[in-house]
Amino acid sequence: MRKLPLVLTAAGAAAVAGPAAAQSLTVAVDIPQIRTAGYHRPYVAIWIERPEGQVAVQTLSVWYDVALPGGEGKDWLKEMQTWWRKGGRSMTMPADGVSGATRAPGRQTVNIPAARLRNLPAGQYNLVVEASREQGGREVVRVPFRWGAPNTASGTGSSELGAVRVSVAR
Repeated sequence: MRKLPLVLTAAGAAAVAGPAAAQSLTVAVDIPQIRTAGYHRPYVAIWIERPEGQVAVQTLSVWYDVALPGGEGKDWLKEMQTWWRKGGRSMTMPADGVSGATRAPGRQTVNIPAARLRNLPAGQYNLVVEASREQGGREVVRVPFRWGAPNTASGTGSSELGAVRVSVAR
């Protein structure tokens, strides 16, 4: 019996490797410049949730005032009420690779490597960004996206957040 060579197409390779294999996620968040005398940079939480939205699947990034004495900045994380209720209160801060300092107005980018998302099954999700600012407002932006195939999706806030863009890449 003669052995035939194995030819694997790109679609076949993806099926063998699994639908979410070696994918990474890039999130771009525009923080608007708000002109006010008492401006404070917003606290921001970025997470993934299922479309039904009951619980956070995974927190990707949290920006807060890490420099306040005695870790006082952690006390204000609960002001991001949606994230806090969906999983933030159970996290220990600072969280390596997740938490960091607040960021200035402008476009801010977070790259999530494939290794951090390796247990995320293929399917529909929402990328959620919540911002809360002292002496300011609070805003949540949800962007539906598909994990398991390269794609890009975007949404826009109206006050504390500007454009939010999520890109899934192989």
